[in-house]
Amino acid sequence: MTDIETSAHAQPAPGFTRRIRISPAPGRVRAAVEDDFHRMSVTLLHDNVTVISVKAELIRAPWNTCPGAVAKCEDTFTGVALAAFVAQKVKASNCTHLYDLALLAAAHALDAVPLIYDAFVSDPVEGVRRARLYRNGEPVLGWSDANYRVIEPAELAGMKLNEMRAWIETLAPVQQEAARILNWVSLIAHGRIIPMDRQSDASRMPPSYYTFQPEQARSAVRIGGTRDFSGGTEPPLANDTQDLRRIL
Repeated sequence: MTDIETSAHAQPAPGFTRRIRISPAPGRVRAAVEDDFHRMSVTLLHDNVTVISVKAELIRAPWNTCPGAVAKCEDTFTGVALAAFVAQKVKASNCTHLYDLALLAAAHALDAVPLIYDAFVSDPVEGVRRARLYRNGEPVLGWSDANYRVIEPAELAGMKLNEMRAWIETLAPVQQEAARILNWVSLIAHGRIIPMDRQSDASRMPPSYYTFQPEQARSAVRIGGTRDFSGGTEPPLANDTQDLRRIL
């Protein structure tokens, strides 16, 4: 573990922790994520312009239906130009997390060095949560919210977490990427504090991603084990040692 990874992961309070690692190499790129509820990755083999093949992998996921999303992700992006990933607009029929990893992998496929994002959202203290995002160990973005409405910084105060798209689209591309990551992490972090029996019926969820589509929701069963990385010494993806040369 590097000093950067250690400092980015060290958090003083309990909360939701997510790490995204994007590892580019000549002709291929891998994006992996781990958090309380998920661990998965997407690897793209490409010719610098178009994706030749896609390998999605689920190691830990919350629903018994999630493995079906692997083939969906691979079918969605195989043969697609790297620059056209964002134009696919079929996120609702895919696993949200695999889909986001594929977009991040495509966006950084030609980078010269790896990229690590660490996100942390504290559990509520007197109703207030603190969200922070680090890029390669350096803080890049943060806000606090109460009842899913931002209370600081002042320029974002009053904005609902599920209504940040318009603001995000005003930012430069690098800042947009960071804001989208922290926004999404802030939304899914609430899973730590919602009783499991209230988040285990997929048929009651809006059809916003693969498992919640009607054809999957009917048979979906909550199975995923959770991990709590907050306050620990081992960050997410600590034992992720995949060799890019052997994945595809």
